[in-house]
Amino acid sequence: MATFKIEGGVRLNGSIEPQGAKNEVLQIICASLLTDEDVLIENVPEIRDAIKLIETLRLLDVQVEKLAPGKYLFNASRVNIEKLKSPEYTQKAASLRGSIMILGPMLARFGHGFMPMPGGDKIGRRRVDTHFIGFEKLGASYEFDVENSWFHIEAKKLKGCYMLLDEASVTGTANIVMASVLAEGVTTIYNAACEPYIQQLCKMLVSMGARISGIGSNLLTITGVTSLKGCQHRILPDMIEVGSFIGLAAMTGSDLTIKNAGIDHLGIIPSSFQRLGIRLERNGDDLLVKDTAHYEIESYIDGSIMTIADAPWPGLTPDLLSVFLVVATQAKGSVLIHQKMFESRLFFVDKLIDMGAQIILCDPHRATVIGIDRAYQLRATRMASPDIRAGIALLIAALSAKGTSVIENIEQIDRGYEHIDTRLAALGARIVRG
Repeated sequence: MATFKIEGGVRLNGSIEPQGAKNEVLQIICASLLTDEDVLIENVPEIRDAIKLIETLRLLDVQVEKLAPGKYLFNASRVNIEKLKSPEYTQKAASLRGSIMILGPMLARFGHGFMPMPGGDKIGRRRVDTHFIGFEKLGASYEFDVENSWFHIEAKKLKGCYMLLDEASVTGTANIVMASVLAEGVTTIYNAACEPYIQQLCKMLVSMGARISGIGSNLLTITGVTSLKGCQHRILPDMIEVGSFIGLAAMTGSDLTIKNAGIDHLGIIPSSFQRLGIRLERNGDDLLVKDTAHYEIESYIDGSIMTIADAPWPGLTPDLLSVFLVVATQAKGSVLIHQKMFESRLFFVDKLIDMGAQIILCDPHRATVIGIDRAYQLRATRMASPDIRAGIALLIAALSAKGTSVIENIEQIDRGYEHIDTRLAALGARIVRG
């Protein structure tokens, strides 16, 4: 098991550029299955989850060529659907939650698909009902093999319909959209997720010949076509990395420039950090984090403690709640962090408490952070990364702490952050992979 050894308490300096968006690239890679023509994808992050999904597609005889760092050419003209139940495919697909988005394209193009129960972060219940309810409304039927944890889904013909999603699931919306583009007739999806990742997927599909209206809203209308062509697509900068770097600068008292941050696609992320007192400046598409020696949390107009809570887009992404929580530990003032979506995502706070943070875990979804205004540094410790987002929050805490910390199970961090140790070392961080 790999580790990071971190000597904390060092101010960082310089500029860093975010990788391609993890939550977008998994959808985009799966969408390459919808055509038998070439699909060129640029700005692909070299992270474990993306690489594992690419390897999964290769097991289905999808031709994948790496043309340059972050630049891949996909051709799914010779997909072997018989390999969907091979032991190798089962093992790969089961280890990656994003693999479930293979089902929509396979159903649309080949009429059926197989999928083991997908893996991913252990952050609470992550049901997949939305995906299958949507497929059923399009005319598909499915079976779940409880003994082997396998889904089998099939449809002789997909037909467009109206559907109201029970939740604005990002991956569920993506899967249903990909199934709908080749369905007969018109599909209307209400309460669709509208995150930039979904907008990007829809724009890519339109460039392939799909007919989609309402992009950017929670009401999508899709008129089915008989086939899609190839395309070229570029992945957006990762908004979660941008938020992580803002938090890193604040916690370490550093001035950092985040280059090519994709600011127009960040939504309320910058303003939410500003509510914690963090100073941000925009210079073109670069984001400057400045004067972070002290930052004070705002309160509401009536003087009550502010709440930072996640919500479907354009609300605050749940993937950054862990970073907001750790950043608040060194602020002046108090804040309630409310993680509504996942009931296990705040359980890493015990490690921050061991480091000297003042946090009250109210229940599985809420934690109150009493900022210490840098009255003292957090203490170094040994800890393990439970999931991607808690892992980066613990890494940020360790970089700000006094002494040398060790983080185990860093494979979790590698799933979502590309070469994070070498990129941070270039800013002056003292971090060694072991």
